[in-house]
This record gives sequence, C-alpha cells and structure tokens, in this order.
Amino acid sequence: MRLSLTLSTYIGRQFLLNFAVLLGIILMIVFLFDIIELLRRAGNNPEIGMGNIFEMAFLKLPYMGQQIFPFAALFGGMMTFWRLARHQELVITRASGISAWQFLLPVIVAAFLLGVFQMMALNPFSSASLLRFERIESLLFKGNQSLLSVSRGGLWLRQSSEDGQSVIYARYLSSDRAQVQLNDVTVFVYGRPDEFSERIDAKSAVLEDGFWRLENAVHRQPEQTPEPEDVSWLETDLTIDSIQDSFAPPETMSFWALPGFISTLEESGFSARRHRLHLHALVSSPLLMCAMVLIAATFTLRHSRRGGVTYVIGGGVLTGFLLYFFSDLVFALGRTESIPVTLAAWTPSGVATLLGLTALLHLEDG
Repeated sequence: MRLSLTLSTYIGRQFLLNFAVLLGIILMIVFLFDIIELLRRAGNNPEIGMGNIFEMAFLKLPYMGQQIFPFAALFGGMMTFWRLARHQELVITRASGISAWQFLLPVIVAAFLLGVFQMMALNPFSSASLLRFERIESLLFKGNQSLLSVSRGGLWLRQSSEDGQSVIYARYLSSDRAQVQLNDVTVFVYGRPDEFSERIDAKSAVLEDGFWRLENAVHRQPEQTPEPEDVSWLETDLTIDSIQDSFAPPETMSFWALPGFISTLEESGFSARRHRLHLHALVSSPLLMCAMVLIAATFTLRHSRRGGVTYVIGGGVLTGFLLYFFSDLVFALGRTESIPVTLAAWTPSGVATLLGLTALLHLEDG
C-alpha cells in the first residue's frame, strides 16, 4: 500500500516543526552558557563591555547550531514518532497496512534535505560568523597576533614586534617539515604608531630561528635612494608550527571555499589533513541526519509497543552522548593520521545508519 501525499506531508511537517522547536530551545541554552563563559573570561577587563559579549555570543551561535543539527534531528524524530504513537495515529497507520519504512520515508527525506541545507547554506554563514568571532576574540582576549592568509594570488602575512609590525606578501610559498621559503617577496615595514617605515623587495625569504633571511633584497625608504643587499635579515617570532597554526581553521572555511583552499595548501607543501577531514564530514552530514531519524524510530517503535517515556528520553540522551563521544574519538584519530581521512569522516554516520537499519529490521521484520 502506498503512503498518501497528504499523510506524508503531515508527518514531514510534524518532524520539521519539532526539529525547529528543539533546535531553538537548545540554541537558547547554549547562548546563555556562552554569555556566562565570556563574562568569566572577560573578568574585570574594562575594555570588554556587554555589547562585545553579546556580539561574540551571537556570532558563535550559527556554528553551534550546525553542531547541534544532528541531535535536534534525533530528538525531533523521537518527539514526532512519540506523539504519533500517543495519539494512536501511528497505530492506525500501521493497521491500515502501511509499513514502518513507508511512514519513515517523509521524515528521512526531510532530514536529508536539512542535511543538504546545513552543508550548502548554513555552513557558509556559520563559517563567516565564526571567523569574525575568532577575530574579535583574538583582539579582545589575546591581543593582536600574527595573521596569515593564503589564496591562489599569493600569501599575505602580518607579524608584530616590539618596534612595530610588518606585512609580508609572497607570490609563491614552498615548505617541508624543516623549512619555509617565500618567493617573490614584498615586505611593508611599519613603526609605531603604524607609520610606514620602508618597503623591502626580495627574491626569496627563508624562515630561520628568529629571522627571515631575505635574498637579493632592495630596501626602499621614503625620499631615499634604494639600497640593494645580497642578504638581509628581518626579525620575526614565527616558527614553522606557528605558521601552520595560523592558517584559517577548517571551521571558518565555507563548504564552497574548502576544495580550493585544500588544493592551495597542498601545492604549497603544507598539510591539509584537518581541512580535508572537515570537508568530508560536511559531505557526510545528510547521511548522519538520516541516521538520527532511524535511531529515533527505533526507540519510538519500542515505546509504542512496550510503553515508557523514561525509556525513550533516556535512550535518546544516551545514544546522543555515545555518538558524540564516538565521533570525537574517530575525528581525533583522523587528525593524527592514525586512520585515513575518508574513513574518519564517514565512520560515525555510516555506523549510526547501519545500527538504525539493523534495529528497525529486527523490530519490523524479525
């Protein structure tokens, strides 16, 4: 027997409504905890006002919403199926000859579309807001730090020192585990307070202990004759590790920008493992959303046959906690190169899907 369009729309609408309500409630709780944590970190710093605190909390909220999406799908699915069972709608639907797989279909489709929305629309927005959050956090809580940006047009690096700051542009970058070299380099040196001091053009710059070694450099100061030097030295506190850490975190890169950024990083000789892992995790998010629906249905079908709201709530909370812990563990193994990136990214959603399908097959057909 085919499931009617009216019933499919009704079930799907119930799921989306419950998903939205639960997502909103959880986000409100997260928002309040973020404000409390930011207030604790701000302490008695007079430079950080309540406006800054609320702005930072709002900027971080889209990213937290993206992390909460699968759990909102889990609890939204559980609430949807539990209410259908409580009002005998689920029993009547099953009695009319409609199988569990048929009435699950509209919810699974809705969850899949939510996963696609999260990947293609919410992620770019949340990554942009998180990037702004981290910049404000760096300015207010950590002070100015070195900033690095890599694109296909070259590399821009800003570094600070006691005498001022300098902005470095390089057309090409090459790196291995022992050395970082910039090619076709232009350095803009600024004194304090942000007064332009000189421009340095060099063929290359090699990072050494506490200095950039500039080869074939030409120093140009305002209203003075250019001074060429075979070798010049520029003070820096950067290291190979700090440069690697200065790259934009994968969470601040949108789904659409990640592939190009990964390609640029790998062409420059840097590891893009974290960014590749994040990209695969985003692609697997629709499958994870569907897995949450299957797991929710597992607990709800048991409830409709045995009763027990406590069982449903407790089972859902425990499942969400275990899945979160398992995902973090697998991702950590992926970041440390213990397992392949693809396996690390797809294992949580794949395992959750298989567990949900197995449990439903047992309850429905076995």
